Amino acid sequence: MAEIKKQQWTPELAEFHKELGDKNMGPLWASVFSAPEPKPRAVPYLWKGELILEMLEKAKELLKVGVGSIDRRAVYLINPGMKHLEPHGWGGATQTLYAAVQALNPGELAPPHRHMTSAMRFIMKGKGASGVVNGVKYTFEPGDFVITPEWCWHDHVNEGNETVFWMDVLDIPFTSALTSSFLEMYPESRQPVEHPVDFGTKRYAGGMVRPISDRRPSPAPLGRYKYDLTIQAIDGLKELEPDPFDAYIVEYINPSNGKDANGRIGARMQKLSPKFKGKAHRHTHSVVYNVYKGSGYTVMNGVRFDWKAGDIFVLPAWTWHEHVNTSGTEDAVLFSANDLPIMEAFGFEREEAYTENGGHQEIKSEFVPEYSKNSVYIK
Repeated sequence: MAEIKKQQWTPELAEFHKELGDKNMGPLWASVFSAPEPKPRAVPYLWKGELILEMLEKAKELLKVGVGSIDRRAVYLINPGMKHLEPHGWGGATQTLYAAVQALNPGELAPPHRHMTSAMRFIMKGKGASGVVNGVKYTFEPGDFVITPEWCWHDHVNEGNETVFWMDVLDIPFTSALTSSFLEMYPESRQPVEHPVDFGTKRYAGGMVRPISDRRPSPAPLGRYKYDLTIQAIDGLKELEPDPFDAYIVEYINPSNGKDANGRIGARMQKLSPKFKGKAHRHTHSVVYNVYKGSGYTVMNGVRFDWKAGDIFVLPAWTWHEHVNTSGTEDAVLFSANDLPIMEAFGFEREEAYTENGGHQEIKSEFVPEYSKNSVYIK
């Protein structure tokens, strides 16, 4: 068999590549085999809860939310690898997901609007706020998961006496890349409430049974997923062997169709038992984690990221990762949002277990986050 000689990049060929570039063209032969596996722009990263809260406290002093003022007071999280997005790394927590933390003071109203991006909220701290989604008012409690599917009217109001904080996750980078982003403001300062408060929550109080009227799928039959019911479901799994990667974990679903609760954005809640040490794996979907309770660390591509309640960290696509609960007595509770529905819809999802060293990565370094000047943090 004749020996196959590899093409040499001669000076003449390099000059031809430049000529192609000058004419807004490019050489396929120079790049077609350059990426045998995903190489995401996003990097593993962690934001401390203390720092997020400090920035929101400054925003609370400088900005007021309401009609005639700003619509939302939220600090979004920019992944260092996604700063190429404009403006200011807009929405780049991962390659598809935007993440932010929002604060709503007592008496403030975030006026209604709707957009083509999917949105979800995880309530981190505070009571007294609520939101209206397509005419249904849902009260917010810490630990709750609240959905806002695409093109649904939604607003928020705080009728309590303390500031309420929540994490927002939207698929802004994905919709922006497809140039399919639309936004519309509601013509009035508030949308009318057309059903009893917590309508969906009451209709689904029985758990995994549904009203027969929901046999036909709808986008948001259950708009609020209560924390205590979610934890009850997780605790029921404790009679079984834990998942080797994620311990005890459940995902939120739309009870009318069995799919992910929020369309293009998946969401999960998990408990890591005391001293749990998960094995490593990787997958093509990316994840945003919110540490709701407990403390521990996650190893991502050989780097240790220590976390505690209030922290938020991101897992880019195709990144080796494993979770560890460092407490010997308390569970760690993690809420997470992911782009798995997008990956599955296009047939992109792939998963691989780490097989070396008993399934555990070698820790080569530790991540040093940006810290707040203050000692307080969301808990």
